[in-house]
Amino acid sequence: MPEQPYKPEEISLQDLVLKLKGWYKYLLTKWLVIVLAGVIGGILGLSYAYFKKLTYTAECTFVLEEGDGGGGGLGEYAGLASMVGIDLGGGGGGIFKGDNILQLYKSRKMIEETLLAKDTFNNKPQLLINRFIDFYELQDKWIKKVDLSKLNFAVPTNKFTRAQDSVINQLVIEINKKYLNVAKIDKKLSIIKVSFNSKDELFAKSFTNNIVQKVNQFYVETKTKKSAENLAILQKQTDSVKSVLNNSIGGVALAIDANPNLNPAFQTLRVPSQRRQVDVQASGAVYQEIVKNLEMAKITFRKDKPLIQIIDEPVFPLESDRIGRLIGLIIGGGLSCFIVALFLITKKLLE
Repeated sequence: MPEQPYKPEEISLQDLVLKLKGWYKYLLTKWLVIVLAGVIGGILGLSYAYFKKLTYTAECTFVLEEGDGGGGGLGEYAGLASMVGIDLGGGGGGIFKGDNILQLYKSRKMIEETLLAKDTFNNKPQLLINRFIDFYELQDKWIKKVDLSKLNFAVPTNKFTRAQDSVINQLVIEINKKYLNVAKIDKKLSIIKVSFNSKDELFAKSFTNNIVQKVNQFYVETKTKKSAENLAILQKQTDSVKSVLNNSIGGVALAIDANPNLNPAFQTLRVPSQRRQVDVQASGAVYQEIVKNLEMAKITFRKDKPLIQIIDEPVFPLESDRIGRLIGLIIGGGLSCFIVALFLITKKLLE
């Protein structure tokens, strides 16, 4: 006789209701255990809410609009500019793209500069790194590795010792791993959010404000570095040509004043003033072209400069993960009752 295929036992709704009633009656017989578990869980939840050290979150959002970066309508002037060693091409478009600013926030350079910044805490100026070390009691935690009390972070970074560099490296790793978060709110938008979590509310706000200011400044300076250098060179050359032009104009006047009553019979006396006039015309033509290049360089600089506009800054009181005592009591008690009830039912099914 062929073996019949296995068919799972079907449970009707009536059977399910009867089983649920049976479990309910069974749990009623264990009410004391469940209530006791709820009381213990409620006490634990209340204690957690009472003793838990708050974590504060400082958030800053800003919008980033990239500069045009391209040469645009500069083609007709590029040849003239190249003759005097000037490149009117886009500034830093190829160096940074929008998303790269996110990585700048995670870089050692930016975090180090932020930690070494000074701010006022409780009417007392203090380096952020010293505030972080004191609040998180790193002096005691790292005593076996390094004596932080002997390290002076107020000195220039080029005078840092190996121990100081090591401390900075470790703090950069911890901040990136535990405290700092940078991301775009939406991939389609150019709004970036920088958030910093800390149990020190004052430090969280100060660190966020400082790193946003430093990173955004560095980003703008880097994006416009090439066009700014070109602009500075053109400005210097413009001033130089203008000085030559002024001297040439003055030379014409001097040559004419040297022979105020020129005899038409002596044409050689006109030579000095005519030479000066040629110099004036040549210098004037060069000055006119270089001024055009200077104006185009100013336009390029403005086009390369990205717009960074702060939308929201962290303000006190900062958002925290505070859990109310009543909520802690309810969650702790309810969760404990559910776990114990589930355990009792599972135990009953396995008997």
